[in-house]
Amino acid sequence: MTDPAGAAQAVAQRLGARRPAVAIVLGSGLGFLADEVRDALRIRYADIPGFPEPGVAGHKGELVAGLLEKVPVLVQAGRFHLYEGHDAATAALPVRVFARLGVKTLIVTNAAGGIRPTFRSGTLMLIADHINLMFRNPLVGPVLEGEERFPDMSDPYDRELRTLAREAAREGHVALEEGVYVGLLGPSYETPAEVRMLARIGADAVGMSTVPEVIAARALGIRCLGFSIVTNPASGLTAQPLSHQEVLAASAAAGTGLATVVKGVLRRLS
Repeated sequence: MTDPAGAAQAVAQRLGARRPAVAIVLGSGLGFLADEVRDALRIRYADIPGFPEPGVAGHKGELVAGLLEKVPVLVQAGRFHLYEGHDAATAALPVRVFARLGVKTLIVTNAAGGIRPTFRSGTLMLIADHINLMFRNPLVGPVLEGEERFPDMSDPYDRELRTLAREAAREGHVALEEGVYVGLLGPSYETPAEVRMLARIGADAVGMSTVPEVIAARALGIRCLGFSIVTNPASGLTAQPLSHQEVLAASAAAGTGLATVVKGVLRRLS
């Protein structure tokens, strides 16, 4: 079992008097948002007990503390995926650290494949709900300090925060869809038959992250807001082969709109 307390202590020592209110988890190709943090303090994962180095292109491997839209934030540039061999507790370790540092709001972002037929490359989707088909849960095992044994998941992505996101999107003239994200273990992309199955059970976008973090956050009483950048139509919806390079390129291209919405939400929270 990973040690959230030890990791949180190491981060707190580096933060000093800084007190982050919002944590932001950056998905593949979205690390540029960390560069917009003012008065930035960077903490390498190598300096945090229990934090492995990311093994996926587009994930830097550092926490960035500072101000974004005058809000004290802690940005996670590089997440831990189950398909890298990590267990669900490791994937959720940063969220448990955030909670011990006093974070009350979590913003998660990811790159995803579009299942809804109208979703094209570059679509920004506000996550309204998720389906866990990873068949892993970070809450398995002893109940950790501050966590609920059976957290309510009826509103995993906070309704009030989603309202703020829609307001920010309208203000910034950013097209924002809304839908259900499904998390799979990966790392292989889905087959056309699997995509048809996911559509039938109500999924609009598919990815390989986010779900463990949100489950842990809800067990800790942290409000969550989530976004997917649809980097490509999922397998079988077009004749084009899928590649991680395409994911990174599409994330970078659509990232400006996502940054506009995230910063708009932060302004409203401040």
